[in-house]
Amino acid sequence: MKLVDVCEFYTESGGGVRTYIHQKLAASALAGIDCTILAPGPEDRIEPREGGRVQYLKSPRHFIDARYHVFKDSSPVFAALDAIDPDVVEGSSAWRGGELAAAWPGPAARAFFIHQDPVAVYGHTILGRVMSFDAVDRLAGGLWRHLSRLAARYDVSVVSGEWLADRLARMGLPKPFAAPFGIEKSVFSPRFRDEALRLDMLRQGGCDDPDGLLLIAVSRYHPEKRIGMLIDAFEAVRAERPAALWVIGHGPIRRWVEGRARRAAGVHLSGPIWDRQKLAATLASADVFLHGGAAETFGLAVAEGLASGLPLIVPDLGGASDLAGPGYAISYRAGNGAACADAMRAFLARDRAALRASAIADGAAKLREPKAHFDDLFALYARLPRRTALQA
Repeated sequence: MKLVDVCEFYTESGGGVRTYIHQKLAASALAGIDCTILAPGPEDRIEPREGGRVQYLKSPRHFIDARYHVFKDSSPVFAALDAIDPDVVEGSSAWRGGELAAAWPGPAARAFFIHQDPVAVYGHTILGRVMSFDAVDRLAGGLWRHLSRLAARYDVSVVSGEWLADRLARMGLPKPFAAPFGIEKSVFSPRFRDEALRLDMLRQGGCDDPDGLLLIAVSRYHPEKRIGMLIDAFEAVRAERPAALWVIGHGPIRRWVEGRARRAAGVHLSGPIWDRQKLAATLASADVFLHGGAAETFGLAVAEGLASGLPLIVPDLGGASDLAGPGYAISYRAGNGAACADAMRAFLARDRAALRASAIADGAAKLREPKAHFDDLFALYARLPRRTALQA
């Protein structure tokens, strides 16, 4: 099988999409699939990878986040697809990339991979402070209709969880095929916990008390992740108990996040950690994973924390909420800083060792490996018939 992912939001300095694409290429190599990631970039370039390649097409920079580029003209995308002649084309963006993957006149089967809930990312983030999320969903009727029309141009839609399939179905999309993501448990594991590293992380966060609470967040610096809200909530709790907050990541609002962190005692910004083994040890050595984003379709970073044995403090909506369980997670009302602070206090009132044991026994155990996701996905694609010229 030849597979092309028209992946509009891929960059080597990215977050969850980058992690997923690396997994896809590795899984393609094992499955004997020739996989091309067709991505906008600063220049035309092909990078061979195990399992296939990343093919960049010269495209304009994204107007918000300069790490990314955006597709513009259809002709380079169509020419690349013509040359590859794939069996299956994925459109993994609700915007220009998804439109181009659907519009290409070739005979390949089409799969719309919904990596983002745009109403939650933009509408809930911007308007959620002044109206309920349900009201935002109703207000975004035009965007839901756009998504439904785009999905209808594909042979199947794919999402990373049953909860998201149900949400999209309620909003008018044909119920997509759910293929939950997987986590590399050989990389992320509680066995990498390092007590000396934990003490060092506490000290870097300005906490000299070995019994202080070490919270960790892995997050792109973007408004949807609500990092400012997390810092506000942390400050309220740190005023009452010794604690430190580590934030791993970077993104388009980096300068704002850095400024906010400088005004808050106890917050350490590590920047991104690209070394997976170092990231795994850092995660496993914290006490709890803290998350602010309520628009995740799955929550790979949250799942990596859970696989590392960390209990969770997460919002009550989105993919992070779907990963939560009563024995190891405390949920709070999405977007509400006071509720987030109360969730931290509730965590402090519980037995940390019991929470961690439940995270390992119940939370991490229910996560599956990436191979299971790609087995489901590739089996689905193998069942999709190529289109006739008339259909294309």
